[in-house]
Amino acid sequence: METPQELSEFDKGIAVGLLIGEGSFGGDGKQPQITLRMHVRHEALFRWLMQRFPRTKLYGPYHHSGRSYYQWMARGAALIEDVLPLLEARLAPDLDGHASERFQEMVERYAGFIARERSRLAAVAETADSADDR
Repeated sequence: METPQELSEFDKGIAVGLLIGEGSFGGDGKQPQITLRMHVRHEALFRWLMQRFPRTKLYGPYHHSGRSYYQWMARGAALIEDVLPLLEARLAPDLDGHASERFQEMVERYAGFIARERSRLAAVAETADSADDR
Protein backbone atom coordinates (compact mmCIF):
# COMPACT_ATOMS: atom_id res chain seq x y z
CA MET A 1 0.00 0.00 0.00
CA GLU A 2 1.30 3.42 -0.89
CA THR A 3 1.67 5.92 1.90
CA PRO A 4 1.78 9.67 1.50
CA GLN A 5 5.11 11.38 1.23
CA GLU A 6 6.21 13.78 3.93
CA LEU A 7 4.66 17.10 2.95
CA SER A 8 6.57 20.35 3.07
CA GLU A 9 4.90 23.38 4.62
CA PHE A 10 4.47 24.70 1.08
CA ASP A 11 2.70 21.47 0.02
CA LYS A 12 0.44 21.64 3.07
CA GLY A 13 -0.46 25.24 2.27
CA ILE A 14 -1.29 24.49 -1.35
CA ALA A 15 -3.42 21.46 -0.40
CA VAL A 16 -5.31 23.31 2.34
CA GLY A 17 -5.85 26.30 0.07
CA LEU A 18 -7.22 24.12 -2.72
CA LEU A 19 -9.60 22.34 -0.38
CA ILE A 20 -10.78 25.57 1.24
CA GLY A 21 -11.40 27.24 -2.10
CA GLU A 22 -12.66 24.40 -4.26
CA GLY A 23 -13.32 21.40 -2.03
CA SER A 24 -16.60 19.86 -1.02
CA PHE A 25 -16.89 18.39 2.47
CA GLY A 26 -19.59 15.75 2.69
CA GLY A 27 -20.26 12.08 2.45
CA ASP A 28 -22.55 9.41 1.13
CA GLY A 29 -24.56 8.91 4.33
CA LYS A 30 -22.27 6.09 5.47
CA GLN A 31 -18.80 7.63 5.35
CA PRO A 32 -17.27 11.08 4.92
CA GLN A 33 -15.50 12.23 1.81
CA ILE A 34 -13.78 15.29 0.49
CA THR A 35 -14.22 15.98 -3.20
CA LEU A 36 -12.38 18.39 -5.45
CA ARG A 37 -13.80 18.92 -8.94
CA MET A 38 -12.13 21.24 -11.44
CA HIS A 39 -11.73 21.76 -15.17
CA VAL A 40 -9.35 19.49 -17.08
CA ARG A 41 -6.99 22.44 -17.59
CA HIS A 42 -5.98 21.82 -13.94
CA GLU A 43 -4.79 18.27 -14.66
CA ALA A 44 -1.23 19.04 -13.53
CA LEU A 45 -2.56 20.19 -10.17
CA PHE A 46 -4.53 16.96 -9.79
CA ARG A 47 -1.40 14.95 -10.61
CA TRP A 48 0.46 16.99 -7.98
CA LEU A 49 -2.22 16.08 -5.43
CA MET A 50 -2.01 12.39 -6.36
CA GLN A 51 1.76 12.41 -5.82
CA ARG A 52 1.29 13.81 -2.35
CA PHE A 53 -1.82 11.80 -1.44
CA PRO A 54 -1.41 8.53 -3.37
CA ARG A 55 -4.19 6.71 -1.50
CA THR A 56 -6.80 9.16 -2.78
CA LYS A 57 -8.60 8.62 -6.08
CA LEU A 58 -8.67 10.66 -9.27
CA TYR A 59 -11.55 10.15 -11.66
CA GLY A 60 -11.99 11.45 -15.17
CA PRO A 61 -11.64 13.26 -17.29
CA TYR A 62 -15.39 13.52 -17.60
CA HIS A 63 -17.02 15.31 -20.51
CA HIS A 64 -20.70 16.12 -20.37
CA SER A 65 -23.12 19.04 -20.46
CA GLY A 66 -20.42 21.18 -22.05
CA ARG A 67 -18.05 20.66 -19.12
CA SER A 68 -14.77 18.78 -18.96
CA TYR A 69 -13.42 18.06 -15.50
CA TYR A 70 -11.53 15.76 -13.16
CA GLN A 71 -12.78 14.72 -9.76
CA TRP A 72 -10.43 13.93 -6.86
CA MET A 73 -11.77 12.14 -3.80
CA ALA A 74 -10.42 11.38 -0.35
CA ARG A 75 -12.31 8.62 1.50
CA GLY A 76 -11.54 5.83 3.92
CA ALA A 77 -7.96 5.53 5.18
CA ALA A 78 -6.75 8.22 2.77
CA LEU A 79 -9.16 10.69 4.30
CA ILE A 80 -8.77 9.61 7.92
CA GLU A 81 -4.97 9.31 8.01
CA ASP A 82 -3.75 11.64 5.28
CA VAL A 83 -6.16 14.52 4.62
CA LEU A 84 -8.24 14.94 7.79
CA PRO A 85 -5.25 15.62 10.11
CA LEU A 86 -3.97 18.25 7.68
CA LEU A 87 -7.27 20.12 7.78
CA GLU A 88 -7.87 19.60 11.50
CA ALA A 89 -4.54 21.29 12.21
CA ARG A 90 -4.96 24.22 9.81
CA LEU A 91 -8.58 24.97 8.92
CA ALA A 92 -10.06 27.36 11.47
CA PRO A 93 -12.91 29.87 11.39
CA ASP A 94 -10.47 32.79 11.37
CA LEU A 95 -8.90 31.42 8.17
CA ASP A 96 -12.18 30.75 6.33
CA GLY A 97 -15.39 30.67 8.33
CA HIS A 98 -17.53 29.10 5.62
CA ALA A 99 -15.10 26.29 4.76
CA SER A 100 -14.40 25.67 8.43
CA GLU A 101 -18.13 25.35 9.12
CA ARG A 102 -18.63 22.92 6.23
CA PHE A 103 -15.65 20.86 7.39
CA GLN A 104 -16.88 20.77 10.99
CA GLU A 105 -20.36 19.73 9.86
CA MET A 106 -18.82 16.79 7.98
CA VAL A 107 -16.65 15.81 10.96
CA GLU A 108 -19.63 15.98 13.34
CA ARG A 109 -22.00 14.13 11.01
CA TYR A 110 -19.49 11.31 10.55
CA ALA A 111 -17.89 11.40 14.01
CA GLY A 112 -18.77 7.76 14.71
CA PHE A 113 -17.27 6.56 11.43
CA ILE A 114 -14.14 8.65 11.93
CA ALA A 115 -13.62 7.34 15.48
CA ARG A 116 -14.17 3.71 14.42
CA GLU A 117 -11.85 4.05 11.43
CA ARG A 118 -9.13 5.71 13.50
CA SER A 119 -9.35 2.87 16.05
CA ARG A 120 -9.29 0.24 13.32
CA LEU A 121 -6.32 1.82 11.57
CA ALA A 122 -4.44 2.18 14.87
CA ALA A 123 -5.03 -1.51 15.60
CA VAL A 124 -3.78 -2.47 12.13
CA ALA A 125 -0.66 -0.34 12.63
CA GLU A 126 -0.06 -1.84 16.07
CA THR A 127 -0.37 -5.35 14.67
CA ALA A 128 2.10 -4.49 11.89
CA ASP A 129 4.52 -3.01 14.43
CA SER A 130 4.27 -6.15 16.56
CA ALA A 131 4.98 -8.32 13.54
CA ASP A 132 8.02 -6.17 12.67
CA ASP A 133 9.39 -6.63 16.20
CA ARG A 134 9.39 -10.40 15.87
